[in-house]
Amino acid sequence: MDEIYVSTDVETDGPVAGRHSMLSIGSAAYSADKRLLATFSANLETLPELAADDATTAWWATQPEAWAACRENPEPPRVAMMRYVAWLKALPGKPVFVAYPAAFDFPFVYWYLTRYAGDNPFGFSVIDIKTYAMAVLRRPYRTCGKASMPPDWFDPMPHTHVALDDALEQGALFCNMLRANLDAARG
Repeated sequence: MDEIYVSTDVETDGPVAGRHSMLSIGSAAYSADKRLLATFSANLETLPELAADDATTAWWATQPEAWAACRENPEPPRVAMMRYVAWLKALPGKPVFVAYPAAFDFPFVYWYLTRYAGDNPFGFSVIDIKTYAMAVLRRPYRTCGKASMPPDWFDPMPHTHVALDDALEQGALFCNMLRANLDAARG
C-alpha cells in the first residue's frame, strides 16, 4: 500500500493540546509524485472546559480574515473528528502526517482524534518538514527554516493562516523537497 502524505495544519486558541481548543483543521492528501488526491477541512466548536490563551487571542486580533474563516460554521469536535477519520480511511493508501511544525500540529490532532473519534489512523507516522529539510540540506536544525530553504522548493501559494490553505502550501513544499531528495539520490 502506498504512503499518502497528509499535510495538515491546525489553528488553535492556544499552544497546548488538551488545555486549549483546536479551532480548525485542514488536510491535503498528496501522493509522492505531488498529485493532490483529496482535501479535508473543518472548523470546530471551542471546548467550554478549556480557556483561550491570552497571547494567542492577541495574535488572532491581528488576523481578522483568518479568524473569521476559522469561526465560520463550527461543528462539534466529535462530528468533525469522526468525519476526519472516515476521510483518512478512504484515502488510497496509508496516511502519513506531515506538518510544519509537526510538534505543534500533531499533538492537537492526536488528542482530538483519540478523545472524540477513539481512533488515530496515523499511528505515530509523522514527518516534520523542518526536520526533513535538515536531513536533505545536511545542515543543523535551527538553520533550516523556510527562509534558508531553496526557492525552487516553494510553489507560489499563499500562507493565510486558514488551515486548508496552509496545508496545501506545506504539502506542496514537502513534495518538492521529497522530489529534490530522490533526484539527488539518483545522482
